[in-house]
Amino acid sequence: MLDARNHQGKFGADYIRVLASAAGLIWSQDDVDLDGVDLCLKAPGRTPRGFSPRIEVQVKTVAKLQVRHGSIDFDNLDQSQYNKLAGQDFTVPRYLFLVHVPVQSSEYADLYTSGLLLRHIGYWLSLDDHEPLTTSDRRRKVRVKIPVGNILTAASLRALVASSSAGPAR
Repeated sequence: MLDARNHQGKFGADYIRVLASAAGLIWSQDDVDLDGVDLCLKAPGRTPRGFSPRIEVQVKTVAKLQVRHGSIDFDNLDQSQYNKLAGQDFTVPRYLFLVHVPVQSSEYADLYTSGLLLRHIGYWLSLDDHEPLTTSDRRRKVRVKIPVGNILTAASLRALVASSSAGPAR
């Protein structure tokens, strides 16, 4: 059985995989995480904006949200992780996906006659308008503010991928 930290992280990544599937997208994962990318999401085939538009995402999870003034204060990105998301010098747009999960892993999912319920909700943030830091200290954390309106749904995920050939959405 997974320890609590790995269980929470795996659930967060699986939450995104399920959402991508619901959105009709394909997900892939590098065999080694060297670039701070947990998942690549793409729309297969030719689209009005080009062939197979895609985004790369780093998935984080949190059991307790800190919401202030319409934004989630997320304090669990270290400088190295932040620098792998910040700025505009990426070939493929990058996003931070934050999945709010229950405190108790027994509440991650429930099955009803009407379907499967995954808890709780995911959010997205582009850091393309943030400057990378001059240092990359894994011991130092960086606070990012995620607008509470940046909710991950099948439709919003499709829109992020579709807009990827025009650069990251804000």
